[in-house]
Amino acid sequence: MKRAAIRSLISILLLVVAGWVQGADGQGADGQASARQASVAQEAVQSEPDAVALLRKIDELYRSDSSHATMTMEIVTPNWQRTMALEAWTRGMEDTFIRVLSPKKDRGVATLKIDREMWNYFPKINKVIKVPPSMMMGAWMGSDFTNDDLVREVSLVEEYHVTLQEADALHVLTLIPRTQTVTVWARIVIRVSRDKLLPVDQTYFNEQGERVRVMTFAENKTFSGREMPSVMTMTPLNKDGHKTVVRYQSLTLDVPVEDDIFTLRNLQKRFR
Repeated sequence: MKRAAIRSLISILLLVVAGWVQGADGQGADGQASARQASVAQEAVQSEPDAVALLRKIDELYRSDSSHATMTMEIVTPNWQRTMALEAWTRGMEDTFIRVLSPKKDRGVATLKIDREMWNYFPKINKVIKVPPSMMMGAWMGSDFTNDDLVREVSLVEEYHVTLQEADALHVLTLIPRTQTVTVWARIVIRVSRDKLLPVDQTYFNEQGERVRVMTFAENKTFSGREMPSVMTMTPLNKDGHKTVVRYQSLTLDVPVEDDIFTLRNLQKRFR
């Protein structure tokens, strides 16, 4: 798919909260009451240690210290559908390289993310285009995954406060953005199976509390000795008949990755 194919993929998903700033001394009674109320409200969204540990596990599920993967991405709309074959490398949360292998008309299109910078390469016009921060929520290659989904800069644990609830056979993680987090999502809810501790689905909410999109996880397989879902489906709830399905063919974790993979020179390399 990351950062979500691919990142469907990709990519899809991780701490302790910094202390809250106290109000200044010398406040009046009303000011002290307001400060106490604010403190209680802030405390309510602080992350719980068990929730943080589970979220970190989910966030690092497909990445580890490094990874190499092959996958397909199927984009479905009411009027057309297409399937791309992809190859991807990651190194921690910082570096990601994705190249399109097929179809022929898209072969060689590539995406590179280094730290907080991202570029796309289009071989037909032999041009590298840097992706500005304002475009990180834009669609990647016409899919329902965003640029940010595929190459997310930092972990969910760093970006969100997280709390944990139990519901039948599921753990339910609720993520609320931290003050410094730049995101369009007011809340993310991740449901995790209690028996295998694997993600079941991930729902994104807007500022109005409405569900905007859902990513589901299915078909558990074992890659590098680790069981995980091999299929991720992103469905936008405001676009009838649209979905994007990412299917992992192979995934090798903690694999040696050459430094020159994550370079602009490699991004522009002609791929025949």
